[in-house]
Amino acid sequence: MIDLKAAKILDQQDGLNSFRNRFYHGEGEIYLDGNSLGKLPKNVPEQLDNVIKTQWGKQLIRSWSENWLELPERISKKYGLLLNAESNEIVFGESTSVRLYQILYALLQSKQYPTHLISDSLNFPTDLYVLDGLVKQLPKTTLSTITYSQEIEANLEKLKQLIKKKPGIICLSLVTYKSAYCYPIKELNRWAAEHNSIIVWDLSHAVGAVPIDFKETETKVALGCTYKYMNSGPGSPAFLYLHKDFHLQLENPIQGWFGHDKPFEFNPKYTPSNGLERFNNGTPPILSMQAVEAGIDLILEAGMDHLRAKSVQQSEFLLNAVNEVLLPLDFSIYSPMDSSFRGSHIAVSHPQAWQICQALIAGGQGVPKIIPDFRPPSYIRIGITPLYTRFEDLWWLVNQLQKIVSSKAYLNFDDTKRDVT
Repeated sequence: MIDLKAAKILDQQDGLNSFRNRFYHGEGEIYLDGNSLGKLPKNVPEQLDNVIKTQWGKQLIRSWSENWLELPERISKKYGLLLNAESNEIVFGESTSVRLYQILYALLQSKQYPTHLISDSLNFPTDLYVLDGLVKQLPKTTLSTITYSQEIEANLEKLKQLIKKKPGIICLSLVTYKSAYCYPIKELNRWAAEHNSIIVWDLSHAVGAVPIDFKETETKVALGCTYKYMNSGPGSPAFLYLHKDFHLQLENPIQGWFGHDKPFEFNPKYTPSNGLERFNNGTPPILSMQAVEAGIDLILEAGMDHLRAKSVQQSEFLLNAVNEVLLPLDFSIYSPMDSSFRGSHIAVSHPQAWQICQALIAGGQGVPKIIPDFRPPSYIRIGITPLYTRFEDLWWLVNQLQKIVSSKAYLNFDDTKRDVT
């Protein structure tokens, strides 16, 4: 393993190192959980202060026409640049779970595909909850959930054969939440299309972490949150992407006034918008949307290709150190070794993972507090967020993991698990 001095040299050579200064950082703390909640950009408080004190505080209702109504459209255009989509193919608002429910329900009711839902055991649990709920609501809908023999990566042949045998509507996380396995999106989109099926992609752990090109990958439907690698704040609104060919073919199951063709005419009869806006529901969450814009601006400025290159470099740096230093200490790697099948976090496993996490978070004299996160049953997830993660941070992580396990310092911490790491 290289020493701390060499890690600092890599940071000095990093072409993205100036972006770190544009985020708030806890004193004496290393944050490696951007795959769960991204850090706060420094310009967000000032922007929100303007929205609160001036736009809301002074301009009040006038701000709808002067600022707020155009904000979602402006953000959609910027996300379109990131994901190679038309601005009218992306809408913002609601949570990822609500967006997933909306689009799956609409696809099922459209009868364009067999009313059979498909997912797998690598998917994020809330997606599986939504699927299960739809089966309960729509009696003619069936569900198949594939369970793999391990939690690191999908068995693509098994998945493909199920789609071929029982076509329908597939829901997958492009980057899985535990291992960071990344599906071959174009290959699976084509396979689905060839077998009378469609894939709804959850991009929550992928957007801002891996390059995504909707046109090149022939993606038809996708959605995701904005508070992880997009650094838009806790509970920030999700996005929905729907290829323009589907806009007039699908109906939003949750009819709201911002989905109306002419919302400000206040017609008691609902007429859906002629575009994707029909999937809007209530009033846009202006305060959190302002933070969404700040997050996407940083990503576009840095460039997704540059971010991905640094992510891969840092991941390889970390994996090499884990192999050399931690595998002899009963650690295992639970992420794909091939970067083309991996997102931007690394999962390692240890029988005492929870207590080890608590020891990292506690820090010590002359030692920074290190914030990763824990996922059952025994995984420590290490988020690599190239906008602010340093090589020095990863060096400290491995150094402390080695000391904590070698000395059994983790035994000083209770093994009772809390709801949040």
